[in-house]
Amino acid sequence: MLLKNCKFSAVSTAVFAVVALSAHAQQAPQPQDAQQLERVEITGSSIKRIAAEGALPVQIFSEEQIKRTGATSVAELIQKLPAMQGFSISDTAIGSNSGGFASASIHNIGESYTLVLLNGRRVAPTGSGNGVNLSAIPMSAIARVEVLTDGASALYGADAIAGVVNFVLKRNVQGGTVEARMNVPLEGGGRSSNASITYGMGDLDKDRFNFVATYRHDDQQQLKSGDRSFAKTAYLPVTLDGKSYVYDRTSTSAVPANAQVTFNKASKLPVYSFNPYQKSNGSCAANNFYSLNNSSSATSVSQMCAFDFVSTIDIFPESKTDSLFATGQFKVNNALTLFSDAAYSRLNLIARIAPNPVPVTIPTSSSLFTQYVAPNLSATQLANVSTVQALYRAQDFGTRDSRSITDSKHFVVGADAEVGTWNINGALTWSENAINEQYVGGYFKTAEFTNMVKNVSFDPFAVAGNQSAATQQLIANSIFHGTVRNETTTLTGADVRASGEIFNLPGGAASLGVGGDVHNTHFKRTPSEAAVNGDIYNYAATTPYDMKRDNAGAFVELLMPLSKAFELTAAGRYDTFSAIKDSLNNKTVGDRQSAATYKLSARYQLSNAVLLRGSYGTGFKAPSMLDIAQPLVANGVTASAYDCPFPGTDACKAGKTQYSQMSGGNDQLKPEKSKQGTLGVRFEPTSSFGIGADYWTVKITDAVSAVSANQAFADPAKYASLFTTYKQPAELQPYYAYINASTNIGQSNTSGIDWDVVTRFQMDFGRVTAGWSGTYLIDASYTRPGTSNDFTDSMGHYGEDATVAFRNISRASLTVETGAFTNNLVLNMRSGYRDRTQTVRDMASGLNTKITLNVPSYYTLDYQGSYKYTKALEFRLGMKNVLNMAPPLSLRDSSGHQVGYDPRYASPMMRTLYASGSFTF
Repeated sequence: MLLKNCKFSAVSTAVFAVVALSAHAQQAPQPQDAQQLERVEITGSSIKRIAAEGALPVQIFSEEQIKRTGATSVAELIQKLPAMQGFSISDTAIGSNSGGFASASIHNIGESYTLVLLNGRRVAPTGSGNGVNLSAIPMSAIARVEVLTDGASALYGADAIAGVVNFVLKRNVQGGTVEARMNVPLEGGGRSSNASITYGMGDLDKDRFNFVATYRHDDQQQLKSGDRSFAKTAYLPVTLDGKSYVYDRTSTSAVPANAQVTFNKASKLPVYSFNPYQKSNGSCAANNFYSLNNSSSATSVSQMCAFDFVSTIDIFPESKTDSLFATGQFKVNNALTLFSDAAYSRLNLIARIAPNPVPVTIPTSSSLFTQYVAPNLSATQLANVSTVQALYRAQDFGTRDSRSITDSKHFVVGADAEVGTWNINGALTWSENAINEQYVGGYFKTAEFTNMVKNVSFDPFAVAGNQSAATQQLIANSIFHGTVRNETTTLTGADVRASGEIFNLPGGAASLGVGGDVHNTHFKRTPSEAAVNGDIYNYAATTPYDMKRDNAGAFVELLMPLSKAFELTAAGRYDTFSAIKDSLNNKTVGDRQSAATYKLSARYQLSNAVLLRGSYGTGFKAPSMLDIAQPLVANGVTASAYDCPFPGTDACKAGKTQYSQMSGGNDQLKPEKSKQGTLGVRFEPTSSFGIGADYWTVKITDAVSAVSANQAFADPAKYASLFTTYKQPAELQPYYAYINASTNIGQSNTSGIDWDVVTRFQMDFGRVTAGWSGTYLIDASYTRPGTSNDFTDSMGHYGEDATVAFRNISRASLTVETGAFTNNLVLNMRSGYRDRTQTVRDMASGLNTKITLNVPSYYTLDYQGSYKYTKALEFRLGMKNVLNMAPPLSLRDSSGHQVGYDPRYASPMMRTLYASGSFTF
């Protein structure tokens, strides 16, 4: 990192040190050269010419480059970069309580290893770890984005093993800008729009002050599964090698309901599950299929219909976002500037998933038993009935709708001072991410729904839509509306950093950077009173938490220009993390932890056209507070359906189905460690052509790892300790549950090459710029969960970690500037992969078999044209996915309720037309 002409950009501690030096700074003489050099706070060098390229690989995107991408959100902007893999997307709010969380993940190493900064300082994460929700970053406030694709723990501390994404927000703006945009997917559904206003007053250099404020509103409509043919069903026809198959992800919680009958143990009769409607009519009802998971054994006979739940869901959530950013600067004198930043955003997201699957107890004395169950039992079965449950899909009660309101607040106040040849910068930070999760449709009030069941006020075995008017009113009165949990993560901190010249070397002045920071992270989760009191039917309240942890760190960095052509930089940092204070249980969990990291980097200017650079260093990541201090708690259900892990035992469920999932912490966890290096070359023989490549490698040890549900259910004898029993509120008995627990046992090796080429030339009609950049993965291996040296990988295939590591991701662009017009084409490319092996029904033989699809490479072409009508007025018209490429078929069964494609790797929006306009005043 260049220190001579740049501010030292590591995050550090205590603003009071800066203010204390301000009086001395006011009197200190300023060398003439220092007055001519503008010091810019930046994650790396942004100068295009090779002479200014730094030792570290940094990708920088200006405001105009951001606009040309056509991105409508910060998440879309970052996640489309070729170096990004392994991130979370907002689509997975469909089927989880993520609230639309979207993250950054550099080089597929993971979101928890990628540090996200706002103006060079940390932002409050989501949850107890360090993942930052990109939805909280105000899009209209961004001046540029800097992506450091190399580990930086030696400067930034924990969590920067993969690299750093720094959002630099607007400052010293004069005048105002109003912008508006509309996005219309031409296949229907999913429309969105946004509008923003930005205004700044005062010139920092002339008026000694500046104030900038920007506000933006975004409105995103939902995209329904029925809006896209590739995503409309869970009963999915598949053709492979000329053979026809069906992939069945339907659910046995059906409407009309299935009946599940258990018998007295002495009778030794198998559990009998069947669908009364199918028995009476010879086929399943509309939107249901005869389940391909039906089977018969000595312990269970299933003849159920299965509900096509996908037909009822949204595949992209509805949301509204409001974001506000304000910043002020005041120049006390030529040596001291005070500043403050304030950012606020609210994401109001609604996720709609299939109607509630609820078990309904059917008393043997009820008319429902007499009408629907008894006629389908033999005399022996009828004489030995123990329990009867209706496996019901409450379609008449509507889809399950959850609203997540995420409020993100970020406030910084600080000072920047010049003392001789030294720059000193410090600030205080308060940042908070708060989530309020509400149920707004499809979930039941316990008392009202229980009374309906008890009084046989509705018929779970009836076809959807056939309930009486009186029943429909009871249904409306039974729907719960209210909060189920509140969760906040608050970050408070102080930092100070300083950099300056200390002595001369043959290549120029050596520069030293020093600094430190202290932070406190407070994670609190509170289930609502309604959830705790059991007011929501079959809902287990989330576990409350109130945890705090302190950390402090200090760093030093020395840049040495040993010659005019060769620079060497050495950096080191020491961090400490306190044990976790559990306020609810009035105890301290875990031990105090510490880590020391270092980094060496160098750049060698071989000639005016050739630059060589490289780095080697270490890094670390502290376990999250819940990784350490979470007690064993219920954590939803498994993503996939499984056979009973221990057949013939009392805790088995009938047939193949989902089981409860538990999670817990480990107070013996220690920080994960990494070693990483880079080696790169840049070649720019002229100002019109440049090419470069950076090889990088990251090895992580002591990785926090856990056995996956797929592994545990595939070999339950081996992982018997990871199974317990758990009874959901509406279940009649405890059933097996899988335990997800972590330990420091894992390793990973990730390496690859980031490359780019760009050329610019002037033609008679205008200026042409062509570029192509990408990331080529060489290694993406990791130890199997729960093992220390049993390596596997996800390279080019759906791995055991339920992700794909793509060998090639690249982006090619062509820009033509002709006066007031600019036209831009972008080709996005992602290599193909081998899909997850899944069980399907061979339609010719009628038997289940396993197949593995080859998911093809995926390409999309984007276009944007802009016209600058006047200096103040500009219009843009663009189209994403011009060729209307549908997401490729995938049989994956993780990361959301969508079926038929993988939303992490391809957008369901398809061809989308957008138009925008901006006016500057």
